[in-house]
Amino acid sequence: MKLEVLRAMPRDRDTGDRTRPPLLFVHGAFAGAWCWAEFFLPWFAARGWDCRALSLRGHGDSEGVERLDSFRLRDYAEDVTTVLDGMDAPPVLIGHSMGGMVVQKVLEDRETTGDVAGAVLMASVPPRGLLDGAMVMASQQPNLFWMILQIQTTGRSARGLRPVEDALFHTPPTPEDGARYAALLQGESLSVINDMTWADVPRRPLRALPLLVMGAEEDAFVPPSQVRATAAHHGVEPHLFPNIGHAMMMDLGWESVAEALQEWLVTTYMHDDK
Repeated sequence: MKLEVLRAMPRDRDTGDRTRPPLLFVHGAFAGAWCWAEFFLPWFAARGWDCRALSLRGHGDSEGVERLDSFRLRDYAEDVTTVLDGMDAPPVLIGHSMGGMVVQKVLEDRETTGDVAGAVLMASVPPRGLLDGAMVMASQQPNLFWMILQIQTTGRSARGLRPVEDALFHTPPTPEDGARYAALLQGESLSVINDMTWADVPRRPLRALPLLVMGAEEDAFVPPSQVRATAAHHGVEPHLFPNIGHAMMMDLGWESVAEALQEWLVTTYMHDDK
């Protein structure tokens, strides 16, 4: 399976520095590696981090779009494993939304093997799955709920996505950027949605690796209550950001998220090198 992997490398990184792990970013549903390339990849590379972002099978420029609905959550986890197995050093896995669930699945059987340095869950699907959140959205935000179903059934649409845009961003992007992002949206595997709802949710908490759980206070998809539940499940404190929507890596104010992640990375892995 050919996978799209975008990479941003620091120009002046000391190649002998083995204390700084590479970063591997995993996107959420309906998206691709492009969502990290907009801001996060160049921002972290400029600060000395070797960054990669993959498009899971059937997403972006990776193979398999014609078989998207046949893929399971374990297949997405296999894609992440394939990329991290080819890296020179154990990476920090950073998963957003569905990507956070994928990261949790990857680490179910790998967190004690030494080939992963740590994990960051950003606005992640909680370990209990999607069911609770979907029921709340259907009752409280029916327009958004039905718009997501439209994207799912039509594959992608660059028109009429205002409810989704409002949910993804606390501060709407420019019309030009909004149209560009909307054109990049795509359908998601129904099998994966089923897995994330109840069929294949993570079996146990992550306790053996450094872990950061982040969320957005204005998130309509993964509200703060679910972020807190994820953090409690894994035994850590959540980090919630005001005035940020679900698209934490792209919303206005994304720098505050990047800076907090950078601080955690430096504190966790760089010790005295701040």
